[in-house]
Amino acid sequence: MVIYRKCLVMIASVVMLVSMLSLSNVVLAQTYSIENVKDNVFRFTAGNYHSVFITTEEGTIVTDPISEDAAKHLRAYLREQNLLPITYMFYSHNHVDHVTGGEILSQDSTQVIAHKLAAQNIAFTKAPTRLVDITFTRNLTVNSGTTSVDLTYHGPNNGLGSVSYLIQPANVLYVVDWIVVGRMPYKDLIGYDITGMINSTKEVLATKDFDLFIGGHASMGTRQDIEHYLDYLETLYSAVKEGMLAGKTLPELQNSIKLDKFSNLKMYDEWLTYNIEGVYKSLINDSYFNFRQDLDTEF
Repeated sequence: MVIYRKCLVMIASVVMLVSMLSLSNVVLAQTYSIENVKDNVFRFTAGNYHSVFITTEEGTIVTDPISEDAAKHLRAYLREQNLLPITYMFYSHNHVDHVTGGEILSQDSTQVIAHKLAAQNIAFTKAPTRLVDITFTRNLTVNSGTTSVDLTYHGPNNGLGSVSYLIQPANVLYVVDWIVVGRMPYKDLIGYDITGMINSTKEVLATKDFDLFIGGHASMGTRQDIEHYLDYLETLYSAVKEGMLAGKTLPELQNSIKLDKFSNLKMYDEWLTYNIEGVYKSLINDSYFNFRQDLDTEF
């Protein structure tokens, strides 16, 4: 009987803990914040996601709506603040975890802008968001009052048609998903083109002058933070590639690769093995390492 009662107590405790964790997750998912990060540029946070909006003399420019609930929250905030109507809405790329809710956030007069590849995919897949009105292929500059936003496509990196935004005169750079500062890239790099991420990040550092970086996830940062991130990507890719050329299997790579120089990045302990797996899969899927006759290992 005593053992039975102890078991009931333990079960009740576990149920309570699970309930508390579930409630915590719900609260986290509904956590929103808005901060004025520099001049007329604001960062909107919805859980683990970030977008930006910009106030100008001619209207308000918004970026990714993120989700239907997030779009409702931001729309209500903009109305409460009596800001000018939304003249432009930019989609960073095609992934629905960033662009869903565009029909909620935008207004009838809003012009929706995205890269041609993102716009095509959003329409083709019937993504749950407003369709794109204006597309571009390489560069597009949008002017609103004294503010300009330079949209640039740097090639494949994450999803389709993923671009950078340089906001002037605030000198703020905004990039979603393929540049992440202060944290590891997400798990096994699902949706990422690892070499494309490296090439795009190099191009940003070579061609963009900025004071502040805002990402679609994780922390804000500086040029030095992005350089550290690029160093991590290149070091990770090289370690996995050289290991595979030496005949190592995925478990062997995950057990042997230790990148302690980057242990300051959040989720380093939790996601390093996943990141290794992501590069491993990309070398098989994109470079056909599994078909190489000069390697004896069966990948």
